[in-house]
Amino acid sequence: MTRPLALGYIRARVQTTDDEIAAAKVDLAAFALAEGLALGTVYLEHPRTAPAAFEALLDEVRSDNDVWVVVVPTPQHLTDGGLPVMRRDLEHHGAVHVMVAAATP
Repeated sequence: MTRPLALGYIRARVQTTDDEIAAAKVDLAAFALAEGLALGTVYLEHPRTAPAAFEALLDEVRSDNDVWVVVVPTPQHLTDGGLPVMRRDLEHHGAVHVMVAAATP
């Protein structure tokens, strides 16, 4: 049986370190595995290029009907509008859900 496809989204801040990004990727992979999901591309948003990574994620959602969920490490990684806006933007392109891997940073 094929596991549903999840994409990851990490929103770095100016002060975010490479170690924090690496740890967030590990957290996303562990969460996906625990939830029975296959983790695909993890999009990394940099402050100086935002919202380029989110736009690329939306492009993948539009072009791949197998994407079921987008996972963020913590609520701090949501887009500027928070969970409702991120859900709206993603669900507009199909039945894609947003899940937060951890409720606290």
